[in-house]
Amino acid sequence: MREDTTREPEAAAGAGEPPPKRVRADVRRNTDALLTAAAEVFLTSGVDAPVRQITAKAGVGAGTLYRHFPQRSDLIAAVFRHEVDACADAAPALAAEYAPAEALTRWLQRFALFFATKRGLSAALHSGDSAYDSLPSYFEQRFMPVLTTLIDAAAEAGEIRSDVDPEDLLIATRNLTVPATEDDTDHTRRMITLLVNGLRYAAQQPT
Repeated sequence: MREDTTREPEAAAGAGEPPPKRVRADVRRNTDALLTAAAEVFLTSGVDAPVRQITAKAGVGAGTLYRHFPQRSDLIAAVFRHEVDACADAAPALAAEYAPAEALTRWLQRFALFFATKRGLSAALHSGDSAYDSLPSYFEQRFMPVLTTLIDAAAEAGEIRSDVDPEDLLIATRNLTVPATEDDTDHTRRMITLLVNGLRYAAQQPT
């Protein structure tokens, strides 16, 4: 295979070497468009949907897709990471806009939506393909810190109990999420609100 001469320099390069190249804006736009389109197509048509559906929705050619994602597993893994990042990155904005417990509630609702819409990827992610081996740890590395921050802020404000375990809360939220085929996000929102209200009630009880 021909060596890729566009690869960025190693992070440990010496001080006298040029800085790493930035990804061109048009390349970034194409990549983001492909990931967004693929996520939508996977949700409605499954991960084996024809490439032309994805490229048509993204507004790019098939060559662009294969240049970025040579194998379908590369695309599926990238979509998963992209969606994980979007969910995790929503936490700071919610924390800045809402009171701590409300920010926690809204982020858990966002996480529940993420989890429901990614159930269609579960078969691929558990297929044994090595392309997916790092995804569980990526999930934990991105979600646990932001959830811990939201929980700590709400506990310090006295809005929820102080002994909430982030992993327990993620699992509880996941278990409250209805299957995506039921398309009942209102039910999930109500259940998460009840869950957080239970944490609020415990915080208000005398010790």
